Amino acid sequence: MYALNDNGQQYHVELSKGDVGRYVILPGDPGRVEMIAEFLDSPRKVAHHREYVTYTGMLDGVPVSVTSTGIGGPSTAIAVEELIAVGADTFIRIGTAGMLQDYFDLNDCIIATGSVRDEGTTRQYIPLAYPAVAHYEVVNALVRSAKLCGKRAHVGIVQSKDAFYGEAEPESMPTAPVLDYQYAAWTKGGVLASEMESAALFVVSSIRRVRAGCILNNRGDMNETIQVAVTAVRELIRQDQQTAQQKE
Repeated sequence: MYALNDNGQQYHVELSKGDVGRYVILPGDPGRVEMIAEFLDSPRKVAHHREYVTYTGMLDGVPVSVTSTGIGGPSTAIAVEELIAVGADTFIRIGTAGMLQDYFDLNDCIIATGSVRDEGTTRQYIPLAYPAVAHYEVVNALVRSAKLCGKRAHVGIVQSKDAFYGEAEPESMPTAPVLDYQYAAWTKGGVLASEMESAALFVVSSIRRVRAGCILNNRGDMNETIQVAVTAVRELIRQDQQTAQQKE
């Protein structure tokens, strides 16, 4: 099903089975991968091809990986598809977003329950009537972890777009009236923030029957948001181990 390179690895991420754990944290920025990997025990770099940098380490004795997705839905969908192919089944996206509501403090974060599919990638997967939603187990783990870490979190819907400058400088676009109308609608409808990857992550994960969630930073300390994501992975590991024991 998946394209392989001459070494038998996934074509874009250059990974094989055994290179990653089932739990993967997904920053967009390749420069953040090593920073996140430092929260793991014994992290090691296992691949770097194009925008995709991957480190794998241990967390509570379980392999956990960090892979960058690059910017936007197309590259995110590729990363998730190929990571699933080598054994990953639980994803937490971590990144930054443009806040659409005016009540956020600088150090707040957002935990996304779903995403407005205002992008093109997921339309190649399934009709727009299909929702882009996070997996409830990952959402719950992130919410609990934010409380444990003392991080104020807003939980709700975000918007995924393809054009960064459509949000940042809508007045410069020929479609300015349409963009202004849409962003006013998202804001009035309670959409919390705008970013570029979560819709692709949620739709691909739902279709492939794996789990995904997303935590977004405002303009505060990214290390605090990373700590929430890592704590959530710990929570999911614990839950999954308990579930496995109950089935024995």
